[in-house]
Amino acid sequence: MMQILRHFPDGRIQPSALAIGNFDGMHLGHQALLKELKAVATSQSLQTAVMTFEPHPREFFAPDKAPARLASLREKLEWFEKAGVDTVHLCRFNHRFASFSSDDFIGEILIGALNAKTILVGEDFRFGAGRRGGVVDLAKAGLDLISLPQVNLMDEDIQLPGDSERVSSTRVRNALASGELNVARHLLGRPYSISGKVVHGAQLGRKLGFSTANVHMRHERPALTGVYAVKLDGLNGVANLGVRPTISGVPKLLLEVHLFDFDGDLYDKHVHVEFYHKIRDEMKFDGLDALKAQIAKDAQVARNFFR
Repeated sequence: MMQILRHFPDGRIQPSALAIGNFDGMHLGHQALLKELKAVATSQSLQTAVMTFEPHPREFFAPDKAPARLASLREKLEWFEKAGVDTVHLCRFNHRFASFSSDDFIGEILIGALNAKTILVGEDFRFGAGRRGGVVDLAKAGLDLISLPQVNLMDEDIQLPGDSERVSSTRVRNALASGELNVARHLLGRPYSISGKVVHGAQLGRKLGFSTANVHMRHERPALTGVYAVKLDGLNGVANLGVRPTISGVPKLLLEVHLFDFDGDLYDKHVHVEFYHKIRDEMKFDGLDALKAQIAKDAQVARNFFR
């Protein structure tokens, strides 16, 4: 079972191969890093470990300018476990952590606390106060360093927005924001998804004839909003992700999924919603009758997509 440590251990722990990063979205570049981590650890008889940060450093330094989250913490941990990671060092990114010099980060944390023998990072990895440390500093410290080059997407059938084929979390966010779900799928190696617990809502969908599963959102700034053709744990449906502008009251981010030909009970279950096709942006309608008519149209578009 994967171990999750929220504090640096006091005593000596087993030597490990350690991958460091934010891992937001777990795109193909992240997956390549974890695959190499597993191979290196196996060849050197080391434990596999990951260091990641909460909150995202950019959320800490400039919360108003931080990028939208692609994944919740729970989703990241689920991916680490699937990748066979033994230990996750979940670092709380605060003023104390941000003040570590690059030398102290290497000596006190990587070598002293975590007993890391091999470090795996992306080639542009920066660390320490003021981001003064880089891969050269890790190598000079005598650590066995594996710096993975960027992953490029070479697929003639897909055109990425912009002028680069580089796989990155930023490119995934841009693709999702522009409704290019097929581009995001190629960057991720799978459909983009959001997971969460199904909670009780206001039952408005049921009153309109379209009962919905209300999936709790763990972050208030999603990478995409609007109406989509989706699959919830393999079941086809249509979803709205947004603040329901037609309904009066305090705006609250909601992910509501109407499943086709389903009459089961999903309350309190943890589900995964995969986004396949954007139908439209969220919009405000003149009353519930107009909203109900549009939901029916959206549902038909989603049915036709899956056919």
